[in-house]
Amino acid sequence: MKNLLLVTFFLFGSVTILQAQEQGDSRLHVLGQYGLRMDEPGIGFGWEYFFAPQFGLMPSYTQIFPAVGRASNFSADLRYYLSKEKSQVYVVTGYSLTSENPQPGAAGTKRNLSGANVGVGAVVPLTDWVGLSTEFKFQSQGIQQIYFRFGLDFPLGK
Repeated sequence: MKNLLLVTFFLFGSVTILQAQEQGDSRLHVLGQYGLRMDEPGIGFGWEYFFAPQFGLMPSYTQIFPAVGRASNFSADLRYYLSKEKSQVYVVTGYSLTSENPQPGAAGTKRNLSGANVGVGAVVPLTDWVGLSTEFKFQSQGIQQIYFRFGLDFPLGK
């Protein structure tokens, strides 16, 4: 626990000299994700808006493909960018709502689970109009699993 606090203090203490995106910029994200605990793939999309220097707000929707039934996830994440270099590294925290129905067509089987997200990620620009996005995110609701998210992002400008 002491090491975690030290690393957190170091990260947030050293980021004051680093730059990230400019206020008013936005990006469109096309995502794939994979649940590392339950082997659940998914596809989705999101829109990221930079409301302050180094801070982005990203709502996203993902359709999950479990082995049985149906599931989807809505997340509203706050991203803090640690760098504006070629690889833009960020930390993420937010809210997540997962809807799952293990028996579609049966009454009373749908349930909603809400919880928190925490994670880290990076965006690497490939060209001026597309970048590669990767992220590891832990979701606290339900089975509490870690997701690996990957995809493309398209800068929209101001």
